Amino acid sequence: MKVHYYTGLAAIVLVAIHILFRLTVPEGYSASLEYENVIANYKNISYTLVLELILVTVAVHGFNGLRVILLELRQGDAWESAVKWLCIAGAVAIIAYGTRTIILASMM
Repeated sequence: MKVHYYTGLAAIVLVAIHILFRLTVPEGYSASLEYENVIANYKNISYTLVLELILVTVAVHGFNGLRVILLELRQGDAWESAVKWLCIAGAVAIIAYGTRTIILASMM
């Protein structure tokens, strides 16, 4: 459960940093959502790192929560092993796809 607590706290901090990035745009928040500004943000390495950290943190937090819920529904060594590996595979797949998206957007 410590992983779940730490990733939850980390997600709150990282999302707050992400929102601060949006609020510090000189033209205002709505201008930060325009296509050109969004693509420009992906070229900013610190912003890209924050997005990647949010992706990893939220994926780990979410799949760990799903794992906990599924383990409460049913017990057994085979079930626990299957749930653990399916949650790890799901988290890795989400992180890989999200990272691919971040890299492609930063190359535009």
